[in-house]
Amino acid sequence: MADQAEKLRKIMDKITQEKQDISTKTSKAKIISVTSGKGGVGKTNFTINLAISLKQLGYEVVVVDADIGLANVDIIAGTITKHTISDLFTENKSIFEIMTEGPKGIKIISGGSGIKKLSSFNEDNLNRFIVEIEKLEYYSDFIIIDTGAGINNNVMKFLMASDEVVLVITPDPTSLTDGYALLKALTMYNYKNKVKIVVNMSENKKEADEVFNKLNTVSNKFLQTSVDFLGFINSSSIVSNAVRNQRPFVLSNPNSSVSKKINIIALKFANQEEVEIKKDKSFSQKLKELFLRKDG
Repeated sequence: MADQAEKLRKIMDKITQEKQDISTKTSKAKIISVTSGKGGVGKTNFTINLAISLKQLGYEVVVVDADIGLANVDIIAGTITKHTISDLFTENKSIFEIMTEGPKGIKIISGGSGIKKLSSFNEDNLNRFIVEIEKLEYYSDFIIIDTGAGINNNVMKFLMASDEVVLVITPDPTSLTDGYALLKALTMYNYKNKVKIVVNMSENKKEADEVFNKLNTVSNKFLQTSVDFLGFINSSSIVSNAVRNQRPFVLSNPNSSVSKKINIIALKFANQEEVEIKKDKSFSQKLKELFLRKDG
């Protein structure tokens, strides 16, 4: 019993400290949604390694696993998540209580079925969700959302509310086709910011450039919009071994070429963070408006 009481005290102390951290933070987190047109392109692996790289630069990072069909952030990170967003409502927990600590101190939140139910929430539950999400905005420097693949309504709403959308593609022609379909959907939703492209599983920079240029060309021609090249990750057994061993490659092989490329991408976001960006609305406000809309 004494051990349990001690554990409970530590948990409550931690929550109190996190709340104090929020009260001293004046700026809101940068929201990055990582998405893909199809599954199997390494989206989640990229998300976790990027989060760890940003954390190693000194930032507070929260990863939200919003992929209902294939929620596997915890598997890639080598952690076990005990709670999901549903526990905010079913067990009246706070956003801090459903967090899991991942590698190097990144925080992980599992969306679980709670993400799927968002569109059917009544306004009271939606307001509760928004209040908890807003706490995250003040707690962290970066919130990285690992969305589901494809263009279902919930995915699109998270993308539209984000400050940055990172689209992960591969040289596979079907990945290019599905990536273009997602860009088209964002254009139809009137997404204002440029989408950033990461080419994963590329043999070399030349191939990555060719893949990016193909997507950018068709996007310019048919959607009248261009995309930005964020970087590429080369094909490597280091990546597959890291997944198999449930240890992110930026930790298992920090000096590898794949880790260096992730670190370069993290530095690009870090450099952006140094420039204060004025937001007309917060992520949580935009999310609420999008989920209250009944037009899809």
